[in-house]
Amino acid sequence: MNGDGTIDIEQNKANVIAFYKKMFNDCLPREAVARYVGDDYIQHNPHVESGKAGFIAYFERMAQERKRVEMQRVIAEGNLVVVHCRQDWPGSDDYAAIDIFRCDKGGKIVEQWDVLQVLPKASANANGMF
Repeated sequence: MNGDGTIDIEQNKANVIAFYKKMFNDCLPREAVARYVGDDYIQHNPHVESGKAGFIAYFERMAQERKRVEMQRVIAEGNLVVVHCRQDWPGSDDYAAIDIFRCDKGGKIVEQWDVLQVLPKASANANGMF
C-alpha cells in the first residue's frame, strides 16, 4: 500500500512476477511462499490444497518435473494481478495459462485462481495463443 493508503498496483505486479519466477523457473516454491505470500493463502485450483503447506507440497513435486513458464503479459487492477503465460511441461502437453492473484494491503499474495488450456497442435486461425 502506498503512504496515502492506496493500493500499490506496480508493487503488486512486481511481487507476483517475482513469485511466479521463483516458484516455477527457479523451482523454489518454499522460498517463493516465504517471501511473497501472506499469512493466509486461499487456493482455487482443485488439484492443490488450500494453504501454504498444500501449495508448497504440490509445487515441490512439480519442481522435479522442471516445468518452465514464460510470461506473455501481466495486468493489474486494484488488488488483483493477472498473468497470461505459456507453461512448458517436459514430457507432457504445454499449456496457455491465466493465473489471477489477489494481494493484501501489504502486497503479499493471499489468493489464487487459474485456468489452463492445452496448446493445440492445429488451429482454425493463424493468431496463436499469445
